[in-house]
Parts: sequence; structure tokens; C-alpha cells
Amino acid sequence: MSDIIRLLPDHVANQIAAGEVVQRPSSVVKELLENAIDAGATRVSLIVKEAGKAHIQVVDNGNGMSETDARMCFERHATSKIQKADDLFNLSTKGFRGEAMASIAAVAQVQLVTKTKEDDLGIRIDIEGSEVVQQQRATAAIGTSVVVKNLFFNIPARRNFLKSPQVEFRHITDEFHRVALIHHEIHFELIHNGSEVFQLPPTTLRQRIVHVFGSKFDERLVPVSETTDMVAITGFVLKPDFAKKSRHQQFFFVNNRFIKSGYLHHAVLAAYEGLVSPNHQPGYFLYLTVPTNQLDINIHPTKTEVKFEDEHALYAVLRAAIKHSLGQFSIAPVLDFTNDNSFDTPYAQHKASPVAPRVSVNANFNPFATTSPPRKFEKSISFNDDSIKEKTQPLLETPDKKINVSFQWAQKYLIAPHYNGVLVVHQSRAHERVLYEEFMHLWETEEITSQTLAIPLAITLDRPSINAIISHEKLLVEMGFVLHSAQEDTVEFDAIPQVFVIEDIPHFLQQWLAQTVDGTVHAFSQRDVMARSLATQRSISSGRSMESYEQIELINKLMSCKEADRTPEGKATYKVLTSRELERFFSI
Repeated sequence: MSDIIRLLPDHVANQIAAGEVVQRPSSVVKELLENAIDAGATRVSLIVKEAGKAHIQVVDNGNGMSETDARMCFERHATSKIQKADDLFNLSTKGFRGEAMASIAAVAQVQLVTKTKEDDLGIRIDIEGSEVVQQQRATAAIGTSVVVKNLFFNIPARRNFLKSPQVEFRHITDEFHRVALIHHEIHFELIHNGSEVFQLPPTTLRQRIVHVFGSKFDERLVPVSETTDMVAITGFVLKPDFAKKSRHQQFFFVNNRFIKSGYLHHAVLAAYEGLVSPNHQPGYFLYLTVPTNQLDINIHPTKTEVKFEDEHALYAVLRAAIKHSLGQFSIAPVLDFTNDNSFDTPYAQHKASPVAPRVSVNANFNPFATTSPPRKFEKSISFNDDSIKEKTQPLLETPDKKINVSFQWAQKYLIAPHYNGVLVVHQSRAHERVLYEEFMHLWETEEITSQTLAIPLAITLDRPSINAIISHEKLLVEMGFVLHSAQEDTVEFDAIPQVFVIEDIPHFLQQWLAQTVDGTVHAFSQRDVMARSLATQRSISSGRSMESYEQIELINKLMSCKEADRTPEGKATYKVLTSRELERFFSI
């Protein structure tokens, strides 16, 4: 039998390794930015075209490389960061595996230009698919410039799996944030398709966060600081009032390295317990410093997963530090025995407009009219009285009849007879489903029209949201929005969809921006988000009394919906207590 095991060629091995290191354009951005930081740069520029699919360039003013180092950096397992295995437990640099540049060169066209302080001329190397095309001396500034073109040009199947430019650029922006938020002492800039997106001068940590997410962010930050023998914690958490449904404002950094940790995230949630609703996420920017010998970074190729020597103690310290900060700045709830809760406005009614009370008057009432004397004795009702039987309405409706009897319970539920038992309807959720289908039906038959505003509507948002609005301006126009301007932290609209009122816009934008992060941007989904937002905003809230005719109309409209049993978010709208369930209950 002939031998079948063979050694793979270097270019094939590099492509296999690239599958773990280079997953999308943002992976290249991460590796190049971290290399610039390790090189001691004080100014780093990131230039991107077509969301990184066509062009990624990182320019730094770091130490640069000699000719030998420039050639060696493209070899697998070639690194200046470590020399022996023990160095893995004493890391002070971002990179250490020596795989990034080799992996990038295996799946793209790479041009490296670098120069050290001691050299008169720099060195330029062009590589395509792990093969050196050109190497020569060139004039260059001190530092390094790396250009990555046509990512995955030799792996078409991998390139086809990339998402839309908006989604890929969002990932690039996230990686840029993660590096810029750690090194606030370094000047960073990001340019996309010739337009400046970020210009971040050296500053303090708090100001760097404000520069990235907008000037309004300053008032939302609560400082956190705690130092123990095992960990030093600094950074900021956001006030509970600014919690969001998305998680793009959550950052953990350990020893100047961005990480993802569900365990530590749970510690933050535990500290916010009782302060935010279950479906909202608190924001945080937390920087942990842990002794290097108590930390293992070599877990995953992306180096975003780490293992701690004592996770349980770290969990407790982090949770206590955040709770202490929230309490110190009067964020946590307190007991107030002098406050009368009966005067508190319910949360759901904070933004509700005042409604004039309804007064009904009986114009025919005459207080001087004679009335018949009250009867002293009345005939008691007997269950076998025929006359009573003739006047009694049937308790159960037949399937072909609509609901015509209903009553409200706890100002939240509607109870009505049903042909198969008893119908219990959640009034707020039912109204939400009815409104959602009405709006969707309207837009299936008619175009969405705009209403021009006399004064532009200004809304304050963070920088990532502003960038997303600019990127998706065409979709907003299709929905009826006309963008007036988008500045550092404020966006202004000249027109909004006809179905909206001004108070609806902030809630809609929050839901719509969360959707664009996931890359779902087709026309139907835009109408869906608009309908969901309007239905949520305008549905009857729990705690409101409803007249009998309103209850009956709402129930009948719900039962005529296409998906009457669920809200657009999938929550149950009603429950039928069947005759069998009732009989089983009363037989106990």
C-alpha cells in the first residue's frame, strides 16, 4: 500500500489558518490596529473603502521594521512578542502567536511599507496569496503602512458569505471602538470611502468615550473604581435610565485587551438588579487589571476569550464595585418613609397628554318629581321560575356569532363568554396586535406618504447611531423621512411619515437602529418595524378603564386578525379557559 499522508504546501496551510484568524474585514482591522499599538505608535489612521472588501489600510508612526523583520513578519509563527512558552503567562502585548500577517497575506493582496528611525530608506513588500511579488527599497516616513486589497480574492466562496457593506462596516467600527477606547492617549482616525468618520485626539478616558459616542454621553456615565489584591477595576457604567435593548455599549477590557465574558456580564446584571427591566441591557465601560500570571489569554484565535484563576472572587468584587458606585451616586433605589406613593405618576403615564374629564348629565332629571314608594317585599327569584328562564340570555355564544358581552377585570384583562368556555384577553397586547395588522394592511394598499415639518425635528443620538442613519438614508427616504442634517450627536428631519406624530419618532428610531445592526434592511421589514413601533406606542395601556362597547369592539377586532393569538413580538394575547379545564378544576 502506498503512502497517503503528505505535508501540505505552505500556501494551503496558510489558507487553512486564515479561516480561523481572518473571518471578515473587521478581523483584518483588528489585527493591524493591534500591531500598530504594539509598535509604539502615537498616531494611527484607518482608511477603509467599500466596508473593507476592496481596501483596508492602517498607517502608524511606530518603530517600523528592518528589511529582515519586514520579510519575516509574513512567515507563520514568526513573532517578536514571545520567545518561550512561559512568556504566554506574562504577556504585555496584543499579539503573540505570529499568525495574523501570514493569514492575511494568504487570502488578500498585501502591500507593506515600513521604515525605522535608523534607516535612510524604507522597505516595500508586495504579496499576493502568500507569494512575494515584489520587494524593494522605497522612501517612507518612520513607521509602518499596511494595505490589504481584495480580501478573499482567491477564495470566492468565502467572499460570497460576507454581509452587506452596512453590516461589514458596522463590524469594522466595533473593532475600531474596542481599540480606541483602550488607548485614549493615542490619536486615532477612521476614514471610510473618503469621508472622515472619527477623529479622536489624545485625551482622558471619559472624554474618549464622549468623543466616540457623542457629547450627551457625559451625563450618563457613573465612575467605577475598586482596587484589591487580585484585581483593579476602573471605568464607567451607564445610569439605569439609559439602558437599551441592544448590547453594543458594553465593553470589558482586561489588561488593555477587549474580551467577551458572559460570566462577568452576569455580575454586572446582578448589580443592576431591580434598576432596569428584564428586556433591557445596562451599558458599561469596565477596565480590569489582573496579574498576568493569573490570566490565560491563549484560549481562542480571536483572543477575546480569557480564563481567570479565581473567577468567583472576581465576580463578587465586580458586582460589589458597581453596586457601590450606583449607590454612591444616588442611582440605586432608597426607602423614603415620608413620600406618599399615591401621588406618584405611573411610569407608563409619564409622557401621556392630559385628558379632560368626561361629565355626563341627565337633562330630564327632576328632583321634585314624585316617585313611587319603595316596595317593602319583593318576590324572591326561584331557579325554576319559567318567566325568569324566558328572559335570561344564554351564557355561551355560538361559533357563528360575535362577542356581545364583556367585562373588565383589574383594568388589564377582558373577560367574555366563549362557545368553548371563557375568553380572557390581555387588553394592551390585543390592541397592539389589532393596530399592527391595521397598519400593515394600510401599507399593502397605499404608499407611505410624508408630512413636512414647519421646524426640523432634532433628535440626540450617539455617534454609531448617527453613522447608521447616514448609511441608510435611502431606506429612510423610502419610509417617508427627509433628512435635514446629521451632526456629531444630533440628527434633524425635515419630514416624517404621515402616520407618525413627533412623539413616536424616538421610539421608532431605537427599534429601527437595533434592526440595522443585524443587517435586516429589506422593504418589508422596514414597514414591519414602523408598524410594531406605532402599535407599541399607541396601544391601550394596562390600568385604563374601558367602556363595555370598547371591550366588545376590541375583542371582535382581535378575533378577526390573521394571527390573533400573538403580539408582533410573540407574546400571548388571549387565553380560552375551556369547559373541560373548568370541569377538571371544580371536580377536585
